[in-house]
Amino acid sequence: MFGSEALDLARMQFAFTVSFHIIFPAITIGLASYLAVLEGLWLKTRQEVYRDLYHFWSKIFAVNFGMGVVSGLVMAYQFGTNWSAFSDFAGAVTGPLLTYEVLTAFFLEAGFLGVMLFGWNRVGPGLHFFSTVMVAIGTIISTFWILASNSWMQTPQGFEIIDGRVVPVDWLAVIFNPSFPYRLLHMATAAFLATAFFVGASAAWHLLRGRDNPAIRKMLSMAMWMALLVAPVQAFIGDLHGLNTLKHQPAKIAAMEGHWDNSHGEATPLILFGWPDMDREETRFKVEIPYLGSLILTHSLDKQVPALKEFPKEDRPNSTVVFWSFRIMVALGMLMILAGVWSLWLRWRGGMFQSRPFLYLCLWLGPSGLIAILAGWFTTEVGRQPWVVYGLMRTTDAVSNHSVAQMSLTLVTFVVVYFVLFGAGLGYMMRLVRKGPVTHEGKEQGIGGPGQQRTPARPLSATEEGMDDDDNAVTEPRS
Repeated sequence: MFGSEALDLARMQFAFTVSFHIIFPAITIGLASYLAVLEGLWLKTRQEVYRDLYHFWSKIFAVNFGMGVVSGLVMAYQFGTNWSAFSDFAGAVTGPLLTYEVLTAFFLEAGFLGVMLFGWNRVGPGLHFFSTVMVAIGTIISTFWILASNSWMQTPQGFEIIDGRVVPVDWLAVIFNPSFPYRLLHMATAAFLATAFFVGASAAWHLLRGRDNPAIRKMLSMAMWMALLVAPVQAFIGDLHGLNTLKHQPAKIAAMEGHWDNSHGEATPLILFGWPDMDREETRFKVEIPYLGSLILTHSLDKQVPALKEFPKEDRPNSTVVFWSFRIMVALGMLMILAGVWSLWLRWRGGMFQSRPFLYLCLWLGPSGLIAILAGWFTTEVGRQPWVVYGLMRTTDAVSNHSVAQMSLTLVTFVVVYFVLFGAGLGYMMRLVRKGPVTHEGKEQGIGGPGQQRTPARPLSATEEGMDDDDNAVTEPRS
């Protein structure tokens, strides 16, 4: 297929399925905590706007949660089908970590999800709020175990190699490996930011269409407070993560910076833009700022950053991909900080909900958090190459013995099925978003779903209402 080898196709397939999957857990993590905050504020203040928003976003959460579970199962199976050599080598570490995720996080979420989605009028407010909080905690625990497994592949420790297989000897060292704390904080914060801008873009869309009510305003207000407070924190966490990566994966940093040579003995410049050429071993058309690379990465004006030429060719990541994926992530992060600061200025001026340029910025930044997560994931995973377990096992040694024809067929099948099924799911979720929150939706109506009396048949019953007259529902608020 397109002149690719089976290894390349296996990598494409895993990258494709993970890229699809990572979108859903990111929104699930953020929305679960958002729902817990909304319900807590409603219990404390009894302001109807928080209850209305809870019921609205719980429907979107239900659809997103379902798609995340399905896409995650497909991804997990690939460890055995396409990467059996890796599973044989490192399964004694990664297998238990993923099992812990199921036994703790998934069972916790599954146990309380039904009460959260359908128990509003069937259990007391305290138990319902407890269920929402448990689901939110479950998403964080899931993040904990998934990141522990992936971080161990980045910075492995706490093991011995016996008969060609990894054997864990210190589980605390395995779990709390050197990169794990930074990656956990970075990913969790990214999920909160991605959700904040998803919520903010939804509110901006309604305001730009002329639908202005307290629920829509509250959505935008809460999203922008999150952006203002958390986006700078994320930049700080990213800086700490970069220092950790410089220590443990210097080749990845060199690829991110497009930095090839330290022969001049000078401080490392920061290359803003350019095109790293792996064949010519140089970054072409570069625009750089002297000393700034050393200042950012080593916090000094004289220390040098490791250069790609210091590593053998076979140990260098693809700098072209890593260089640009990192800059996309950083650029979007800067736009998020800008949006947060702009929102604060508009609050002070009293025009945050009327400024159309600001609302358009929020609308355009709606997918920015998810794009930044994907860009960060490409930076992390491509930057780890050519290793699947850093320094221990190369990716070429981890793949299963499949033919090009087999990998081509499964890759095409995955692409078609994913775009059809998950495309329909995403389209349905966006139609729910376009309908917007409904005032006093929590009142008993006898039609099932969150806050209703009918016993549901499935989790997606949480999105009980039809999609008819969708456009009219956007422009004409209901009461």
